[in-house]
Amino acid sequence: MTPGQAAPDFDALDQHGTRHRLTDYRGRWLALYFYPRDDTPGCTKQACSIRDGHAALAARGLTVLGVSAQGAAAHAAFAGKFGLDFPLLIDDGLLIARRYGALGSGPIALLRGWLGLYRRISVLIDPEGRIARVIERPDVSRHADELLALLPPH
Repeated sequence: MTPGQAAPDFDALDQHGTRHRLTDYRGRWLALYFYPRDDTPGCTKQACSIRDGHAALAARGLTVLGVSAQGAAAHAAFAGKFGLDFPLLIDDGLLIARRYGALGSGPIALLRGWLGLYRRISVLIDPEGRIARVIERPDVSRHADELLALLPPH
């Protein structure tokens, strides 16, 4: 993923059965954050950071979507347990992960795909649908702040 290139399209359901497509977010800032697994320590810290920063992120015009390989039941349980107020996408067939590089490359990508464990990366997409920034190693404890710092002044 290179800043300036068109973001790969996606079409997925979230934990509530709501469909999300890249085109739904045209004209707005969007962050896709890929995480390894629901309800694990690092993933919980990251999700809670986004939850706690949700109002500030929304005020700056950013929508955040989480993406991992688990299904609707796991996502719903994770969101319910921690009061997550944003969508967690179900990535059937790991299509979104492959398009956005969340499996990595080479032999490790095959292993990640087999295990259903994504790399922890976040992709910021601008209102025109282009990659604005890729965060290769998000700080799980302060990820909302990282995202806020990358947005233009409002």
